[in-house]
Order: sequence, then C-alpha cells, then structure tokens
Amino acid sequence: MMKPSERNFARRIDLTSLQLFVAVYELGSIGKAAEREFIAASAVSKRLSDLETLLQTTLLYRHARGVDLTPAGESLLHHARSVLFSLDRMQGELSEYADGVRGHVRVHASISAIVQFLPEDLGDFVRRHGGIKIDLEEHLSSEVVRAVQEGAADLGICHAAAAETSDTLQTRPYRRDRLVLIVPRGHQLAGRGAVPFDATLAFDQVGLHSNSSIHLAMHSAAASLGRTIKLRIQVTGLDAMCRMIHNGLGIGVMPQRAFELMHGVGDLEHVPLSDAWAERQIRMVARDFSTLPVTARLLVEHLAPPPEPPAEPVSADQALAV
Repeated sequence: MMKPSERNFARRIDLTSLQLFVAVYELGSIGKAAEREFIAASAVSKRLSDLETLLQTTLLYRHARGVDLTPAGESLLHHARSVLFSLDRMQGELSEYADGVRGHVRVHASISAIVQFLPEDLGDFVRRHGGIKIDLEEHLSSEVVRAVQEGAADLGICHAAAAETSDTLQTRPYRRDRLVLIVPRGHQLAGRGAVPFDATLAFDQVGLHSNSSIHLAMHSAAASLGRTIKLRIQVTGLDAMCRMIHNGLGIGVMPQRAFELMHGVGDLEHVPLSDAWAERQIRMVARDFSTLPVTARLLVEHLAPPPEPPAEPVSADQALAV
C-alpha cells in the first residue's frame, strides 16, 4: 500500500515536465528543447525549477554551453524514460482495442521452444482467438525467467532447469524435447544408434551462446566427467550451427525436432545422445497463473500438453500370461 507521502508525490509529478526534462537532456540545452517542443524557453526553465523543488534536489548543471545532468538527474532520466515508454506502450495497446483487439499477452521464450513448437501452437491459438494479440520475444532461458520476475512478460517458456531456479515463480509443463549430436555425413560418429556424450569430447565443437541452457548442460556434463569441451566456435542460432558443422568446423548438440525442421541446412545427420540429461522438459513460467489476465490464462490452457490417455485395463488372461 502506498504511503500518503508517496500518493501525494504521484499526484504532484507532472508528465509534461518529465517530457521536457528528457528533451533538455537529449538536445543539451533548454533553448533547443523549447524550440522542439513548441514552448517558450522561460516556461521550460520554470517547469524544470519546479521539478527540482518537488524532488528537493538539483537535476541539471547549467552553464554557458547548455546543461549537464547531475547524479540525481541521471537517476531521474532513467525513471522518466521508463515511465514515458510505459505510457506510450499503454496508449498503443489501448488504441488497438478500438480496432478489435481484445487483449495482449506478452510472451518471452527460449530459442528451442520458438523453433520447435511455438509457431504451430501460437498459430492455432490466434486462429481460434483472432482478437488476442501475442507479443513474442526470443531470449535465453535465464533471461526469460528474469523477465517474468520483473513483470516484463506475462508468460515465459523455457528449459525446466532455468524455470526451477526461482522459488517465487510458478511453472507448468509445456513440451519435452531431446538433444542430439549433429555431425557431417560420413563423420566417425555418424550412423550409430546412440552415443554417450563423453564420446563427443575428442572432437572440436560448435556451441551456442555461453548462457544458453544447452551450453550449460553440456559443460555441466563434461565437468562431471572431469573433461573439457573443445569449443572451436560459438554461434547464436541453430541454423548457423548447422552451417558451421557442414563446413567442417566441428560437431554440435541441438534439439532433434529443431534439426528435423531445418532440413536442407548442410549435408548433416543426427545421432541420439544416450545420456539422461539429453531428455529435457520445457515449462511455462508465471508469477501466479491464477492471477494472469483472462487472455493469458486462455493461452496457458491452449499450450498445456494434452492429458495422457488412461492405461488400458488388463484382462485376467493377460495378467496370467505376464
């Protein structure tokens, strides 16, 4: 609950003054800001002085060449831009309601989820709910978790290991995937039914970003074996990984479905990894699923995996046969 002093401050703060303060910083002088904002320079100066009085601190160093921010001014600049950005976003989203949009859902997801599953799942959702807009951003799993914690996303979709690092978030299952080894056709490891991860450590590797869930899982597995990965190059995308492997720069690990969906990116084949950690779960993450907006709850219900069919009853004859 806001204290009376905080409510009073919120009522007294002036958005126009914040806009002018940002403009003065961006242009470096009160005169230029006044010219751009079509207001008298004396009026801009008065508003800034009133803002300093309200905040009880000096925001600008005024000199012959223009103005510079004080440390307090730099702090205000950060918050003012955040407030003005939020207002612009609010205006943009609300204006879309007039055009028939009935809601927004902000989703941050890992590259594995986006490449393998979300295009079909979200496509089906928007066909069923044409008035709901999905804002989707790709991030590393750790960044997905942080975005949900900070309120930048309503819903996160990421690797389970990252989702379970926070005890303040709720998670629900989304999909499972399996990591496989990608090698050039004819490679020494090609054509095998399955290989353990330690068999890959003798070869140069093409890896993903150092904070990606796949990179972290691989390095954890190597460390548990007392080995290191011979990382030759790192890339930020799965298609780039395939192209590097095709051109002889090493072998790599990626989700099997992602590789199958990128057919034709190099003369490559995949080999299953026999390690238990190669079987992964992707989860949905929210601060509280029960308090999500109705539109977000609809999306969560749509993305939930279908229930497993009940086991067929075993007859007495079958039981005896077993």
